[in-house]
Amino acid sequence: MSSAAKEKKNLAKGFQPLGDRVFVTYTEELERTAGGIYVPDSAKEKPQRGIVQAIGKKVENVKVGDQVLFDKYSGSKLRIEDEECLILKEEDILGIFTS
Repeated sequence: MSSAAKEKKNLAKGFQPLGDRVFVTYTEELERTAGGIYVPDSAKEKPQRGIVQAIGKKVENVKVGDQVLFDKYSGSKLRIEDEECLILKEEDILGIFTS
């Protein structure tokens, strides 16, 4: 787990999703155009990729630390300590990235 992922892990401390819900933080993706120009955060869409920080008791297919792909408009967005996070249902997760 990268140091950024470890730092973000603290965001879930003291928070337990209920039922089949999953608490996810967005992964940092540095986006570049074909010409090599970096796209500023204000011009980018939110990533559909994140790291699972906490899971509800009914979640069966993902675990804390998994890097997942989820539906673009799914879940409830919230801000914790200036980080944008997402709470979504397990069914909104499309897949898990493997090494």
